Amino acid sequence: MVTLTIDNCKVQVPDGTTILEAARTAGIRIPTLCALPELNHTPGACRVCVVEVDRSRTLVASCVYPVAEGMKVKTNSERVRRARRSVVEFLLSDHPADCNICQKHEHCELQAVAELVGVRTIRVPRTDFTTHRIDDSSPSLIRDASKCINCLRCVAVCAEVQGVSLLTPEGRGFESKVVPAMSAKLADSACTYCGQCAVVCPTGAIIERDDVDKVLAALEDPSKHVVVQEAPAIRAALGEEFDMPPGTLVTGKMIAALRRLGFDKVFDTNFAADLTIIEEGNELLKRVKTGGKLPMITSCSPGWIKFIEHFYPELLSHLSTCKSPQQMFGALAKTYYAQSAGIDPKDIYVASIMPCTAKKYEASRPEMCSSGYRDVDAVLTTRELGRMIRQAGIDFVNLPDETYDAPMGQYTGAATIFGATGGVMEAALRTVYAVVTGKTMPNLDITPVRGLSGVKEAAMVVGDLGEVRVAVAHGLGNAKKLLDRVVDGSATYHFIEIMACPGGCVGGGGQPLPVSNEKRALRAQALYLDDGEVQQFRQSHENPAIKLLYETFLKEPLGEMPHKLLHTHYVKRGV
Repeated sequence: MVTLTIDNCKVQVPDGTTILEAARTAGIRIPTLCALPELNHTPGACRVCVVEVDRSRTLVASCVYPVAEGMKVKTNSERVRRARRSVVEFLLSDHPADCNICQKHEHCELQAVAELVGVRTIRVPRTDFTTHRIDDSSPSLIRDASKCINCLRCVAVCAEVQGVSLLTPEGRGFESKVVPAMSAKLADSACTYCGQCAVVCPTGAIIERDDVDKVLAALEDPSKHVVVQEAPAIRAALGEEFDMPPGTLVTGKMIAALRRLGFDKVFDTNFAADLTIIEEGNELLKRVKTGGKLPMITSCSPGWIKFIEHFYPELLSHLSTCKSPQQMFGALAKTYYAQSAGIDPKDIYVASIMPCTAKKYEASRPEMCSSGYRDVDAVLTTRELGRMIRQAGIDFVNLPDETYDAPMGQYTGAATIFGATGGVMEAALRTVYAVVTGKTMPNLDITPVRGLSGVKEAAMVVGDLGEVRVAVAHGLGNAKKLLDRVVDGSATYHFIEIMACPGGCVGGGGQPLPVSNEKRALRAQALYLDDGEVQQFRQSHENPAIKLLYETFLKEPLGEMPHKLLHTHYVKRGV
């Protein structure tokens, strides 16, 4: 342990702790624009966190400067305050003055830090922003280089957490910028569109593509029958957009808000998640019994799918052929629902509310139109839905709870835990066990696959199949570690679940900001609450609406109709 003094307060912290971390333990807030507590690497790039250290000739960046025994630190001296204001002034001089119309308005950390350090004037000449440097080539994300402050957070999260290492700093001084390799556009790169860069970006330099106006136009079109689906993670996070505590379950209020926005039918992606388990579980059993390619790997996360297409194309045959629940829902909305409701599928418009920016990309994939029409017409993130509800003047917090419409609104607890890392695996094992043994698992809570450990493993005996070995990874960096073991043969599993984002969908690139592991855990806890205490059924094969779907339309799992509508293929892509 090291003892030091920070602003006349004695602080004792482990050796190797930075001044920034030591100050936090003492309840002292040092402003910063580049440091992230959950990243191992802090670039020390923004210099906003400078402090004065006794006997040091210059101010030091507290986020990278280690503590020492007897050190004396001043975090709020005149010299420090003047330096911080100067740094922020320079950042603002090279930043567009469009705060009021920026998507990150009120969530912009540069704005907040400018207020915190007391910037009231900008004494240096401002950059001319008549030439816009915007990359809008991607269906998921938009990069505006004019708003980049070179904090390098996106570089760190892309490399360290996601293992993609797509982004890199280029140039010097006012010409410096963060770009994909070779200054490629996002659409021409190996970007997975996971959106974790947008999650950590302190400004509006990387944001999700806003499709709210597209959905509003469909709602205004009298010729369109507009249905909406919401991913399980939305109900555990949407409340944060309205200052409700993280992890508040707002399913009923969300349904009520969507009806007030004008959607003709409010359905649920969870219905399709239950369907995914039936198809995916039977696919796993078929592979195990017939000597098919193992381990089978889940295919629900579009960021993960694009990652394997780029970086591990030799493993594509291991992917489940199941579409994601979002795409399954869209295909059924324009066939099964259209038929039962007597509506021409060309007049049905499917909107999705997703925690994931990569879902926008997934909906645009050319193969996602098995009904003869595009499965999903538009995808909004949780943040976009929040903006849409506020713009409509809806008092979300005081809305009454309402229920989903039939026939695609009923779901089980197994479906709702899809939103947390390990949830797909847990849901699948519940049904696989029941199909193989004819019995319900003694304990439906499979806790070894829960939690925020990067890679989780479990094994269980499933009747005549014997021991089934499974693994779960969340965050593409952890997926990379797991896949390397699969490739070299050091790990043998039957089934692997991978989610692109840390924490799974609860930590998706389109979720409310800011995000932390604490919030991810609280959101996941809400989904487990929905599973264990709210839902009548906890296993996907128990869903009465899914049983009816097979009886009247799909006939049998992995049959001709499911193969046509619910399964797909993936493609090898360049790095």
